[in-house]
Amino acid sequence: MSGKSTYLRQVALIVLLAQIGSFVPAASATIGLVDRIFTRIGAREDIAAGQSTFMVEMVETANILNNATPRSLIILDEIGRGTSTYDGLSIAQAVAEYIHNYPKLGAKTLFATHYHELVELASFLPRVKNFNVAVAEEGGEVIFLYKIVPGGVDKSYGIHVAKLAGLPKSVLHRSQEVLEELEADSRQALAKQPSRGRRRPKEMMPQQLPLLGQKSPIVEEL
Repeated sequence: MSGKSTYLRQVALIVLLAQIGSFVPAASATIGLVDRIFTRIGAREDIAAGQSTFMVEMVETANILNNATPRSLIILDEIGRGTSTYDGLSIAQAVAEYIHNYPKLGAKTLFATHYHELVELASFLPRVKNFNVAVAEEGGEVIFLYKIVPGGVDKSYGIHVAKLAGLPKSVLHRSQEVLEELEADSRQALAKQPSRGRRRPKEMMPQQLPLLGQKSPIVEEL
């Protein structure tokens, strides 16, 4: 809805147009040459190969990390969304750090994510810069401005998009209640942690709750 995926595709297409000497839709542009353009956008499963949506995502990400060079352009959209929140966040952070730190990589990269914890990467990775798609909030409504501006954000507008899609009001109301409860729990957990200045996302994440409250005797026996 906000246009971030369209923006990512647009950048890749403009780089390609510039490299072949074609018209670029801009008043002026300075675009360096790239040896390859790698993209990981969208979500799909590969039924023929027996691969889940997440497996396809990881295979494509692995191909990028194993083959990109410092002269490549990398476009990554929502890495880690096909699995649990903490697994996805961990993978997304590790991928970003790898691209930034690996001496033989360091490629120019656009990395879109809904994991707000990753905004903190800019505080300890010197070449990471945060940008967001601007929105305006008026009278409880959200207006997407379709403009890229500097800085990170600390909230998403998924419930608003669900409203636009036509979900029942009772579902939307309950979603907002649950969201506020989760955010309150998160704030309380952070408040109990000792103050140590800026912390990396790994230190900010609450512990993931086990599926079962007590250990299973069967698992213990195994």
